[in-house]
Amino acid sequence: MNPEPQNPLKPPLRLVGIGCGGRTRTYMSLASRFPHLYQIAGAADPVGERVDLLEKECGFPAGFRRFRSDKELLAADRFADIAIIGTQDAGHAEPAIAAMEKGYDLLLEKPIATSVEDILRVKAAAERLGRKVLVCHVLRYTPFYRKAREIVESGILGEIVSVHATEGVGNWHQAHSYVRGHWSVAERTTPMIIAKCCHDLDIILWLMGDRCTQVASFGALRYFTSANAPDGAPERCTDGCPHAEACPYDARRYLGAHRSTWLSYVYDKAATASDEEILHWLSRSPWGRCVYHCDNTAVDRQIVAMNFARCGCATLTMTAFEDGRHLEIFGTKGVLRGGQAVKSLSGADMVVREHGGAATPVHLEKMEGGYDGHGGGDMGLVLALHQEMRGDSAREMTSSLAVSVESHLIGFAAEVARQTGSVQSIPEFSGRPEKSRFP
Repeated sequence: MNPEPQNPLKPPLRLVGIGCGGRTRTYMSLASRFPHLYQIAGAADPVGERVDLLEKECGFPAGFRRFRSDKELLAADRFADIAIIGTQDAGHAEPAIAAMEKGYDLLLEKPIATSVEDILRVKAAAERLGRKVLVCHVLRYTPFYRKAREIVESGILGEIVSVHATEGVGNWHQAHSYVRGHWSVAERTTPMIIAKCCHDLDIILWLMGDRCTQVASFGALRYFTSANAPDGAPERCTDGCPHAEACPYDARRYLGAHRSTWLSYVYDKAATASDEEILHWLSRSPWGRCVYHCDNTAVDRQIVAMNFARCGCATLTMTAFEDGRHLEIFGTKGVLRGGQAVKSLSGADMVVREHGGAATPVHLEKMEGGYDGHGGGDMGLVLALHQEMRGDSAREMTSSLAVSVESHLIGFAAEVARQTGSVQSIPEFSGRPEKSRFP
């Protein structure tokens, strides 16, 4: 996916960031590499150091405007074309609607919002105001999933009968985000199946090319609980745990390999702080707690089963105890297998085998830029954003708001199904947003 050539009739799109966490900084720093496509105009965040980091990572753009909040930014006259909504999940809906009312189109970080009611409010506002909203379902922009979609559409696999996807969250990611971190208490934020896997649900819908009609789900929090704490493990890893050397979750690992990645997402001074300063921060921070002594309620395993209108079906397995994504597509003429497991065993990104035939390996060129776990999707999204926003129709966008709502509904329905032991009808669920209120 190559950047568009310079066109004097299409001036650079001006970007502002609302919320300067890792996702907004990633998109804006990538966009700053293409000054013929984008101009970095400004950003808002109540933590000034985050705005400092964004401005630095974007090369200190000329005319950059700083704000202390979304309200302050949106009170000013509109000075850009696109607002990137990169606040925490619960803070998506209000600034998204306010920015659209101000005249901004949106690059909206997933999830769209933390309830079905708010998702539908954002959708209604976009339709009423005629705004374009591109949701950051970055997997659609990766070479891997684009190739999988191309193979499905080629007909080599025949009619798609079923899809199975696995999202291996990874033990440290689980601990960082869903045990210690922002999404650890599901009742205060977004259920994990939406926060982590609306990407995967969206990809399944994209590959199936059909409407999901029913959802069932099973899962629970079983491992990251006090019942599994080793004898003598203290409340915090900084309190002298006797099991620290052997524990894969020891928070002091933030001092090493996890400093430039995971620690930098939550500690603004990670790049410059001394080891002593980081240990002091960990002694008071949620990220210094023992993973077996937290207040977490997010699941560490979950399965979603989906039934589709044309008799296809799909399953998604989310687990804390695997790394990377895996994909299997079963068709009437052949099978595609791909992802981390196939790569490690065969060296190929995916393998296609027609029934009764030999397996054909597929090798893809790696796309650099952005978060490694997104397989080049961050760069792919940024390169696509200009073309998507310059197009005529919001509904023709690859991950438009209208398209993205459906995968979110499946996620919310799956969480209700998991908690109640029921099978949820998607048409009924989408018509009754109050059903998203969990028991």
